[in-house]
Amino acid sequence: MKRTIALAALTALTACATLPGTSARLAPGARYVAMGSSFAAGPGLGAVKPDTPERCSRSARNYATLLANKLGLSLDDQSCGGATTAHILGPWSELPPQIDAVTADTRLVTVTIGGNDLGYIMNLFAATCRPGEGFAVQGRTLNCPPPRPPQPADFARLETSLRQVAIAVRDRAPQARLIFVQYVKLVPDAPCAVANLSPEGAILNRSIGEQLAKVTARAAQAEGAEVLAADQLSRAHTPCDAVPWSIGPKPMGEGANTPWHPTAAGMRGIADALAEKLRR
Repeated sequence: MKRTIALAALTALTACATLPGTSARLAPGARYVAMGSSFAAGPGLGAVKPDTPERCSRSARNYATLLANKLGLSLDDQSCGGATTAHILGPWSELPPQIDAVTADTRLVTVTIGGNDLGYIMNLFAATCRPGEGFAVQGRTLNCPPPRPPQPADFARLETSLRQVAIAVRDRAPQARLIFVQYVKLVPDAPCAVANLSPEGAILNRSIGEQLAKVTARAAQAEGAEVLAADQLSRAHTPCDAVPWSIGPKPMGEGANTPWHPTAAGMRGIADALAEKLRR
């Protein structure tokens, strides 16, 4: 009887170890597809990668590139500034769907997406922009946008879209590990001069960031994907902290010159955390 139970347990363990998408160690040269918005692309962090579409601003210092270099992976970086979940699942003018890069031989997929579906960064710009001054993005000065708080239906649509992304990845690459990488924490819990947010703007955008993280986690859990909680990892690295993983409305030079976006330190922190997660 004991031998029968032991054999059954061993069989179950072996089956779990060989399920597609489980935490098998990635071999050097394994195919890795990175998808997402500017929080994955890394605009403003040094030189743009060769052959990057102009609108995408993919940096050689984004977390996907750092991770691929660290683990010796073969990276296909599809991340693009301004992208929404619709641009992962479908074409964006001249750009094909990001999901098209995911093939049967893909072994790792990371996704950072959803902020643009909710108008997250535009709401941050609205909360820090001064009428008549506008705000600067990559050398251009734009007019102040009005605040547009996302509604419950927007969060519900985003959750559905994130689940569709996970399903599409699983259908195309059943042996791939899929990791949703949360957005870094942008709005500090206590106000500071660097963030320069109005009280109302701080409340609104802190809530958007928190709800975005919850929606992403729920979608990932529902579809059997993994999550890297970059929002929690960066709680002590807001624009107000000594080692910021993101900046507020003011550019800070080559290491972080796109307002309300990750810094080079933030990208390194995410890459290191992903590497640790993948090695476990």
